[in-house]
Amino acid sequence: MSQQLKDILYKVSLVSTKGNMEVMVSQLTFDSRNVSPAAVFIAIPGTQVDGHTFIEKAIEKGAKAIVCEQLPERLVDDITYVQVLDAAKSLGLMAANFYDHPSEKIKVVAVTGTNGKTTTVTLLHQLYTEMGYSAGLISTVENKIKEKIIPASHTTPDVIAINELLVEMIYEGCSHCFMEASSHAIVQERTAGLKFAGALFTNLSHDHLDYHGDFNHYISAKKKLFDELPKEAFALVNADDKRGLVMVQNTKANKYTFALKYPADFKARIIDNSIQGLEMDLGGKPVWFRLTGEFNAYNLLGVLGVAQLLGENEEEVLRQLSMLKGAVGRFDLIVQGGITAIVDYAHTPDALENVLKTIQKLRTGTETLITVVGCGGNRDKSKRPIMAKIACKFSEKVILTSDNPRDEEPMVIINEMEKGLSPIDQRKILSMEDRKSAIKTACHLSKPGDIVLIAGKGHETYQEIKGVKHPFDDKKIVSEFLKLLFKD
Repeated sequence: MSQQLKDILYKVSLVSTKGNMEVMVSQLTFDSRNVSPAAVFIAIPGTQVDGHTFIEKAIEKGAKAIVCEQLPERLVDDITYVQVLDAAKSLGLMAANFYDHPSEKIKVVAVTGTNGKTTTVTLLHQLYTEMGYSAGLISTVENKIKEKIIPASHTTPDVIAINELLVEMIYEGCSHCFMEASSHAIVQERTAGLKFAGALFTNLSHDHLDYHGDFNHYISAKKKLFDELPKEAFALVNADDKRGLVMVQNTKANKYTFALKYPADFKARIIDNSIQGLEMDLGGKPVWFRLTGEFNAYNLLGVLGVAQLLGENEEEVLRQLSMLKGAVGRFDLIVQGGITAIVDYAHTPDALENVLKTIQKLRTGTETLITVVGCGGNRDKSKRPIMAKIACKFSEKVILTSDNPRDEEPMVIINEMEKGLSPIDQRKILSMEDRKSAIKTACHLSKPGDIVLIAGKGHETYQEIKGVKHPFDDKKIVSEFLKLLFKD
């Protein structure tokens, strides 16, 4: 697939050009390692590496055109140079042009927020599949084209990969795509050039401040998605979150709200919340769902809102939703020998507190709650003592352990978590560097009727240590230990 460079640059903000703008190019890439002959290489300034330093390498590998924010000092003959205001945003616009605007040929709905993104898009994909549609999914856990699974490496892929996925979805007959939009991706323009049919905001809490710097920048990152929605799209936000209405202050899209507490366009009330599921009142109609917890009530309500805004029948949506299960690693239950183990991705203070509060509401009062939790390395350090404090507040016993230490020493992270604890809290905790040993210990300490929460990794099937991803699956490990305990 070859196109003239000038056509691919449609709507891109140009500063200057040098060379033949009608040169034929057959590949877009921002990674010099992937350059093939007749490629256009986009040099993007990054947080760790600057694409401008790889311009010469890209030319050596056959790139015919260079798009950059700063022209190199030495210009090579027969190479076209295009200077742009914003290389990352330009890449999004160029990808849309190169792939013939696939997001305009399929209804793409983005879901953003600190918690609930994966469950929401997974439920939407399941819902639309059950209702007879062919749908695509772009999520933290996996990408899907109908039922074909494509492993995910980021919450939101790069914008070239997104367009390629959308093209394949359209080829396979998909009418809808539901995707997570992380704050990183929005700021890095990985959603640039995409046309959204709508966007959903779940909630906002303490996360990724290591990247965004402060909470206001984090809010702005999420809000950017709504600021850029077209006027024909919908913007659906959680009215119970105090930042919900902030998200849509400047949007051109049609505004809608959902809530359990405040007045909203899509409103529900929890009737019953148990380990077996949720019963909710929706407009006077009691509906039972398999998912558990108030946070899932919000997820379900958001999904209902999206489906209705896309034109689906409310009764049919509720009928299908009542039969669906959540995403892998989100409040996953394993019951063995009377012990209930819960594996959950909760890796932020707010998510951990939500899960623990949900468990508290399900407790009879006689069981012991044991929580296994850690904090990731090379990430926001300020949340470490907060996470430990929250775990101790709601649990009888807490085991602090590793959770993707990356380039940091696990015990340094654990020690920083312990700084948030009072002398009373200190009596509740054990600190174990090895996560497998921590899970095994939690199982041995529990007795029938008790609850073990293993937080932080959820769907992840690895531990990242010193740049290497080692196989590690919380759900598999806790299942094996509980089976061993009760094999007789």
